[in-house]
Amino acid sequence: MRVLLCSKTFLMSVNSLTETEVSFANLLNKVEELRLYAYSRLDPDLRGPLGQYFTPMPVASFMAAFFEPLPDTVSLLDPGAGAGMLTAAFVRHALAQRQRPHCIHVTAYEVDPRLIPFLRESMALIEALCHQCGTRFSAEIIEGDFIKMISPCLENGPLFGSGLERFDCVIMNPPYKKMAGDSEHRRILSSLGLETVNLYTGFLWLAAKDLRPGGQLVSIHPRSFANGPYYRPFRKAFFDEVSPRRVHVFNSRTDAFREDEVLQENVILHAVKAPSNEPVRITASDHVGDPPKERRMPRRDFCNPDDPDLFVHLMADEHDSLVRQRMAAFTHSLADLGLTVSTGRVVDFRAKAFLLHEASNDAVPLIYPGHCKNGRVAWPRENFKKPNWFRHCPDSKVQLVPSGHYTLVRRFTAKEEKRRIAASLISPETVPAPFYAIENHLNYFHQNGEPLEPGLAKGLVVFLNSTLVDAFFRQFNGHTQVNATDLRSLRYPSRQELISMGEQLSGDTALDTETADSILDHLFLNICNTPSTDPALIKKKIDQALDLLKQLDVPREQQNERSALTLLALLGHTPKTKWKDSQKVFIGITAMMDWFRDHFGVTYAPNTRETVRRQTVHQFVEMGLAVANSDKPDRPVNSPNYGYEIENSALDLIRTYKTRNWKKALATYLENVHSLRVLHHQEREMNRIEVQLPDGSKKWLSAGGQNVLIKTIVEEFCPRYTPGGYVCYLGDAGEKISSAERGYFRKLGVELDPHGKMPDVVVHLEDRNWLVLIEAVTSHGPIDNKRKRELQKLFEGCTAGLVFITAFSTRKVMLNYLHQISWETDVWLAENPSHLIHFDGEKFLGPYGE
Repeated sequence: MRVLLCSKTFLMSVNSLTETEVSFANLLNKVEELRLYAYSRLDPDLRGPLGQYFTPMPVASFMAAFFEPLPDTVSLLDPGAGAGMLTAAFVRHALAQRQRPHCIHVTAYEVDPRLIPFLRESMALIEALCHQCGTRFSAEIIEGDFIKMISPCLENGPLFGSGLERFDCVIMNPPYKKMAGDSEHRRILSSLGLETVNLYTGFLWLAAKDLRPGGQLVSIHPRSFANGPYYRPFRKAFFDEVSPRRVHVFNSRTDAFREDEVLQENVILHAVKAPSNEPVRITASDHVGDPPKERRMPRRDFCNPDDPDLFVHLMADEHDSLVRQRMAAFTHSLADLGLTVSTGRVVDFRAKAFLLHEASNDAVPLIYPGHCKNGRVAWPRENFKKPNWFRHCPDSKVQLVPSGHYTLVRRFTAKEEKRRIAASLISPETVPAPFYAIENHLNYFHQNGEPLEPGLAKGLVVFLNSTLVDAFFRQFNGHTQVNATDLRSLRYPSRQELISMGEQLSGDTALDTETADSILDHLFLNICNTPSTDPALIKKKIDQALDLLKQLDVPREQQNERSALTLLALLGHTPKTKWKDSQKVFIGITAMMDWFRDHFGVTYAPNTRETVRRQTVHQFVEMGLAVANSDKPDRPVNSPNYGYEIENSALDLIRTYKTRNWKKALATYLENVHSLRVLHHQEREMNRIEVQLPDGSKKWLSAGGQNVLIKTIVEEFCPRYTPGGYVCYLGDAGEKISSAERGYFRKLGVELDPHGKMPDVVVHLEDRNWLVLIEAVTSHGPIDNKRKRELQKLFEGCTAGLVFITAFSTRKVMLNYLHQISWETDVWLAENPSHLIHFDGEKFLGPYGE
């Protein structure tokens, strides 16, 4: 392996770095151990200046899966390699392909010399695995700054000329750090033709320039590139180089880089260096393991070349599309309205001489975000940590604005807040004074430095506080900040329409979202040629369902959009259904997901059905919030008629939501819910099947279906044909594979694919080193050629020989599938337990090689 350090090249021996055996199953775990160890040894105060945020293993593995089929020879660039996790995930993904590359060369840049030993170790592990798989591997580790080291390359000619590009693939987690105007990075990028403000965009552009035609780039980085004038040159330059294929949005601002406490909405971008007008696949989830919702978005809707700002819109469902369609009805810019928005003039730590905690003859109101609540300014505040007053004198006058009606918008929102845009009205009626001092964490709308007309100021508050505007703003703004520039980029109703909205407000009318949505819908949206489904109602209904779940104290993992939609489906809710009209609906998982799509515009991929069941519905049942098969409790879990409905007392409670009786009803329900859960649990246990394992221990399976046959396999087949064997997996359609079971398979060299379909029973014969895979056939087919290949793929790398058994309950059932059964497998019949039927091959009940 070639390693370049400080312009010196030397050979590195794999054995000198690690004596630990590496396998396909444990590569990423070993590199993750290196990453975590490196992370623990780095000073957090030194990571910030370098923009270091390390990629966790689940995120890296998720990113690697974005790559489409790879060429036979791959040249990979990892420009901010860290401890090598992204490269390891990429190579493991490449080796798992049906047509794996014959040669992989990696160029890895790392600026931090403390990480180089860990990066070398990771590359050695990767090389060892490639050697096992018959793939040639080489790596060049370059200690240095990716951007700074590009510049010397240009001295010998154009690095980015056609035909001189070096890489087939790029995978990266670029550093996230703002660049000062006089920084060396800024000067280098400017000299190369890119004006930008953050390191990560420089990394993306340079990597895209160095991709060969048809090459692929996958990167995780903040969403901030999508909007704002500072990133416009980057958006133009980057999308001139590559075409986006997929963007995955993490809705959670903390999950992707939780250990670094990064408060950013992150995206994973997959782009290809080839011209394309194909739709862009947009997916979104809160966490890596969640089933993503998805939508294919026309290229022009993603980033319209006719848009002077070139904003990127990320719409993962039809709800987002409806939001954009509705917002298209508003066409006026602030300039068209004769208005301006500015940032508050008072920077308090620079104006300490003028800050006052007590009123005086020369004091005027000082307005902070903390004074803004429910659409109005409540000033002064008692026991407020900030000063309520500002000294009015000749030296401070430049920081003041004349009193009157203004629309204020907070520049920052807390991570737990539902809204991104929060507007408030200040007026002489509520805050009488000759001047106002507006603190720097607020934006304010004005007319050439003067106050606004009262109706216009109120109308702006109504418009900006609407669910529609907030939902649209989130499509291109992925952080907690609302800049004046962002507010200028919005399009607004006409001046007269805004005034009409404001005139709907009486003096004591609330300026909250409910009021704003009602006014906006009544005065404008209903008379326009806009979609009949109101996206504001959709968002409001989902938000209310989320609030309801939180008040029911559901586990944090179920406080998400997927769970909110599940609750709404169980209650038969559409966006317009009132909570008092909630109904008991018997519904299966597939029908639930159809309900999400048809009524709320949210589409999940069909292969996420089991995730919805296991990560939401199962928990609802365990909580006693929902009941499975009240009409037939012993119905098999895999039955097409299996379904769920809301529990009676929960339904009675939910019908009181948003009424004056809610709090009292909720307290009563929560007081009794424990006994309800115990009762439902006892009812479910009564219908479970007891299975005695070969070692004498017992396990209980869900009632009905193939589990009756599985019980017979364990208690009749195993004593006869796998005596002394260990049942390392016992499938139950109602449960997922446990961590202990996964750990056992890891010892056998198997890293199970979470999406792979397991056989029903797996028995390990340690004395013969066989792994016996048994399928119980009731409603699904036997081990045919296709299923056999699936199982071989699922258990790839297993150190034990694989034996394939199909179990039928009767000979009559077997005859229906006889023509499908694969050769070199065996068949067992529960009605004749002492006989085994062998299908071809020279081995009876034994494994075969490749």
